[in-house]
Amino acid sequence: MSKYKATIGLEIHAELKTNTKMFCDSKNDPNEREPNTHVCPICMSHPGTLPVINKKAVEHVCKVGVALGGKIADFTEFDRKNYFYPDIPKGYQISQYKFPLVSGGTLNNVEITRVHLEEDTARSTHKGDESLVDFNRAGIPLMELVTEPVIHSAEQASAFARELQLLLRTLGVSDANLEKGEMRIEANISISDTEEFGTKVEVKNLNSFRSVERAIAYELKRHEKVLEEGGEIVQQTRGWDEGKQETFGQRIKEGAAEYRYFPEPDLPKLQLSEIPELAEEVLKKSLPELPSEKRKRYEDLGMKPEDVTDLVASLERARFFDAVIEKLQAPEKIKRAVNYLTSDIAGYYNEHSDKVEFETLTPDAFADLIEMVCEDKISSRGAKDILRVLLEDGGEPEQVAEEKGLFQVQDAGALKEVVLEIISENEGVVEEYKNGKEASLQFLVGQGMKKTKGAANPGLLKEAILNEIG
Repeated sequence: MSKYKATIGLEIHAELKTNTKMFCDSKNDPNEREPNTHVCPICMSHPGTLPVINKKAVEHVCKVGVALGGKIADFTEFDRKNYFYPDIPKGYQISQYKFPLVSGGTLNNVEITRVHLEEDTARSTHKGDESLVDFNRAGIPLMELVTEPVIHSAEQASAFARELQLLLRTLGVSDANLEKGEMRIEANISISDTEEFGTKVEVKNLNSFRSVERAIAYELKRHEKVLEEGGEIVQQTRGWDEGKQETFGQRIKEGAAEYRYFPEPDLPKLQLSEIPELAEEVLKKSLPELPSEKRKRYEDLGMKPEDVTDLVASLERARFFDAVIEKLQAPEKIKRAVNYLTSDIAGYYNEHSDKVEFETLTPDAFADLIEMVCEDKISSRGAKDILRVLLEDGGEPEQVAEEKGLFQVQDAGALKEVVLEIISENEGVVEEYKNGKEASLQFLVGQGMKKTKGAANPGLLKEAILNEIG
């Protein structure tokens, strides 16, 4: 048990889904592979050009703020954040400093300091001694969320980031794919053995949730080692080397004064209370069911916590499941649907990661399959076989069951021939059962299921066997 208390705050950037960039009409297309295609004189900062605020981007951030329970600003403005780097064509970034769009709020029991809006930078690529800059990303609307320094473990930090990604996707404001750079996480980390905060180190551009956990865990151990050896922590910015699984120094951390913030003179101040569609009541009505609300609804259905977590974490699976719930209604049927969804269906898509989820399997077909199982028209084994076909090729479960002979034989008389064969082939097992070995009966039932390729009703098959052997 360490004597030091870890204190962590997160800064998370997410590119917003809009048709155009933040201050011009160049296309916002994160999937564009041809460099420097979606650029114009405004986002390239040619002399004499003027920016114009993207209203949809402002609405997106305000929607996030309402979902977090934060305070939407009445007055807000943009500022110039001055620094020189090849990926900033203007020599400054248009951001927000003193008057962010959103203040306060909570998510996953972590308090939020602020959420503000800015423009993204260009993308730099380094090849040997050569550096190339692609300005397609320059000027894309970028939301930045800053937490309070109230996180105390790497796991808690990662859990918060996952929940934020899920929220952004649920709201439809960002795809927030870390692997594409649409969501970038920075962690401010310090440790202390007193009530005072320790010296803060920032680890930048963590591009996976696993990297977030590992980088924070590494930094906490590094800080502790430095202090135990009598050294001092240097306030700096560090990067994360995924290959070496360690952080490395980049530069001494800048303070706000070094950015020389001042209000952006080319953009108007915003009085959000004067914009009807940004009123808090209007934004609240536009919100979909939030992840926390969905969890509560699923828990009320009596679902296991791990199943709730699995379904809520995937928007596609949750939408599919909700459509199935609407059709099945009955709790027992829904429970059975969950079992297939979280085991067979989830397992199939994990094995076939190249497949688009639910492209062939429809909620109606899946619900019909569950109905067939519950009505004993097919066995659970038969259901799995039918489900595999539906996942591969689509179709209707009844038609698949008919084609593959998977409907259960419900007539005890029709099973007599199969039962007589089983008894004839397993006389020793029959004698074992007659001598009191109960497991032998289950073996005989299994043999019958095998002979009928799962088409027999196990209960009726068992009854037919008992009738014959007395």
